[in-house]
Amino acid sequence: MKFGIIIGSIREGRAAESVAQWVKQQADARGGDAAYELVDLNDYNVPLNSSAVVPGAANKRYEDPAVTAWSEKIDALDGYVFVTPEYNHSVPGPFKNAFDSLGSEWSDKPVAFVGYGSAGAVRAVEHWRNIVANLSMFDVRNQLDLNLFTEFDDNGAAPNERRPEEMAAIFDDLERIAGLLQG
Repeated sequence: MKFGIIIGSIREGRAAESVAQWVKQQADARGGDAAYELVDLNDYNVPLNSSAVVPGAANKRYEDPAVTAWSEKIDALDGYVFVTPEYNHSVPGPFKNAFDSLGSEWSDKPVAFVGYGSAGAVRAVEHWRNIVANLSMFDVRNQLDLNLFTEFDDNGAAPNERRPEEMAAIFDDLERIAGLLQG
């Protein structure tokens, strides 16, 4: 199984990259058959969703080559870990736009959440859970909520000592759900 760790911020100086790198290190340390890769939203330059064709009706055929590249990457994965900041008590706009630019690529796949912010991004993750439900995604109940004040240092993400065990449980659930869906 192949999973994408999606870096859901495109801001300069973003904390998301160090969080995603930490998640990837935790995934790599697991071993096993599941493969995890970083998927950086910055690499896709997904434009604002302005197509006359609704993504759910596009049959994975998009007018913009950037959306097509994004579609191919998301479609090739069996599940996702969304690394999401919290902006104004919700999800980051560019990530939401990139999510909304696709349809069936997301459907019937599992997703887990690693949030970070002043309150651990709990509100952003709560919003993501409602959003992904619309495309029949299966969200992992456990989540990681990193606090910008206590779990970051000058080098970026510095999760506390309990976080690797919590992340392992999230990976376990994500892989189990993906296996059941493919079964």
